[in-house]
Amino acid sequence: MDDRIMRAALERHWAASDANDFEAEHDIYRDDAVLDYPQSGERIRGRRNIQESRTVQPNQKHFTVRRITGSGELWVSEFVLTYDGIPSYVVSIMEFRDGMVARETQYFGGPFEPGPTRAHLVERI
Repeated sequence: MDDRIMRAALERHWAASDANDFEAEHDIYRDDAVLDYPQSGERIRGRRNIQESRTVQPNQKHFTVRRITGSGELWVSEFVLTYDGIPSYVVSIMEFRDGMVARETQYFGGPFEPGPTRAHLVERI
């Protein structure tokens, strides 16, 4: 599939995620998609289960996409996911098959202060 079409699909996905449009958010997934959260040891199988897991999530959330990169059947999105005002930095790796997500893995990281030994070398972002 054309990379421009894939990027547009991802942009629609993240915009729908931010808008809590749970139906549009999950249009990108195959019915047999698999979602992994390695840090919590969770695997969710099936588009409807993935959707339900997000629908029942009680927190207020906001997505700020920082970068989408990829080509062909492998795409990576970096974004800040803010739950109830607390940011988490996320990397989403999506593997596509036939133009839809077959597998997604999401890694989460919380913010932290730069180490004092390198503070003089960093630029705050």
